[in-house]
Amino acid sequence: MERVKNEAQYEALREKGYSKEKSARIANTENAGKKGGKSKPYEERTKKALYQQAKKVGIDGRSKMNKSELIDALREH
Repeated sequence: MERVKNEAQYEALREKGYSKEKSARIANTENAGKKGGKSKPYEERTKKALYQQAKKVGIDGRSKMNKSELIDALREH
């Protein structure tokens, strides 16, 4: 595995249940560790908005998913 820039953030994300890949991707961003807070939580978004996000990141089978399945898929991606 490649070196993670923000090890503490990586470990915190793993403890929250994020995948290794997603945790590393987040912890290796340029501003790793800085709190953003600009996006609404997935639960507050519409199904249409979740679908568009799933499409943007390339989640297969999104057209057959309900809102909670889209949320789960986005969290696992």
